[in-house]
Amino acid sequence: MKVIEAQQVAQCLTMESLIETMREMYSRPATIPQRRVMPLEEGEYEAFALLPAWNQELIAVKAFTYFLHNPEQGKDTLASKLLVFRRNDGEPLALVDGKVLTFWRTAAASALAADYLARPDADRLLICGTGNLAPYFAWAYAAVRPLKQVYIWGRNSDNAEATVDAIVSSSEYQSLPDERRFRVSVVENVDHVIKHVDIISCITASAEPLFNGADVQPGTHIDLVGNHDLDKRECDSKAVQRAQVYVDSRINVLAEAGDLLIPIQEGVFTSDDIKGELPQLCAQQISGRQNDEVITLYKSVGSALADLAAVKAVLLENGIDSHV
Repeated sequence: MKVIEAQQVAQCLTMESLIETMREMYSRPATIPQRRVMPLEEGEYEAFALLPAWNQELIAVKAFTYFLHNPEQGKDTLASKLLVFRRNDGEPLALVDGKVLTFWRTAAASALAADYLARPDADRLLICGTGNLAPYFAWAYAAVRPLKQVYIWGRNSDNAEATVDAIVSSSEYQSLPDERRFRVSVVENVDHVIKHVDIISCITASAEPLFNGADVQPGTHIDLVGNHDLDKRECDSKAVQRAQVYVDSRINVLAEAGDLLIPIQEGVFTSDDIKGELPQLCAQQISGRQNDEVITLYKSVGSALADLAAVKAVLLENGIDSHV
């Protein structure tokens, strides 16, 4: 069994190859049990989670811990490992750093969804959030859409500026041909740009909506990633009402995501209004965007299928045979 650390994960992946591997893996039959997020104490401060998935080729399980107060001690909030087995005989193949893999696969999954749901000419992206994930989302969307402008919004302007620097100084950005490089700038107020962007990607811990759904322009694609809590949400009910809604995993979203559960409680949205899941889009079982005027919305909470697909890409790049 091979151990693949964080640096190896980052070095062996590109967004283009990862997205295409995920597209192919998502189109295949797979078993994805409901993920288990288990508090280690009362409150939202310490948790342990397990995300299993398997198909005819691989079995994978990701375990992660969440310790909210770790940064006060100079430690990371999240720690994660992913163990992958060969499906034919159960042989362990690799132990992979799950934290960096999660950054890559989360952004790649949103970009994969946007490839079905965003307008083909979408070139103005607003990223709400300045955490570790933000640069990955810029790189991922650039792999599927002809970005010309990326706006970064965060509550802390220094963090927003640091995110801009992280994007443009990265090897992923620097390796882009000149004609594919996009401008990146900080925006101090979401309301200043909400009417002028084609994609809105939210990756925050916000408990309240970040923008007015009435201001979202026809043709916009909304990507909601940050919230996993029943009583919190990154967008308001108006945005959900106006949009064609898709999810990464219906069972997980309807168990965790206030972004949709609150509108359901208000009686302005139902679970039957969800158009479908990302694997259905990839398998061409359902249609994505219908025209240039509709608003689309993709809500994700993290699917073990994304881990299974991403670890397949890592195995390929490391020459590990998943077949007997």
